[in-house]
Amino acid sequence: MKAYGIFQETVKDEAMFAEYRKHVLPTLAAHSGKFVVRGGALSIIEGEWPHPRLVIIEFPSRAAAESWYRSPEYQAILPLRLKSAVGNAVFVDGVE
Repeated sequence: MKAYGIFQETVKDEAMFAEYRKHVLPTLAAHSGKFVVRGGALSIIEGEWPHPRLVIIEFPSRAAAESWYRSPEYQAILPLRLKSAVGNAVFVDGVE
């Protein structure tokens, strides 16, 4: 079953976040992850949305998603994201 990484973000340091962006794609490819949404235009239609940026990453399974997040390659660049942006992140299973 597919799984998704969903990230709500507010970028505080554009230069540092740009450095993170340069390195994230190879880490995803190694775990068959692909962007479904990557910061496109966002319209709030109900409730509150705390961050202006949304990212959704599709993985073939929850195991692949968790393996990507814990991989040494991603852990090496994760501090760039954590220092340059604030937000929320979850993994969620898709439907069959």
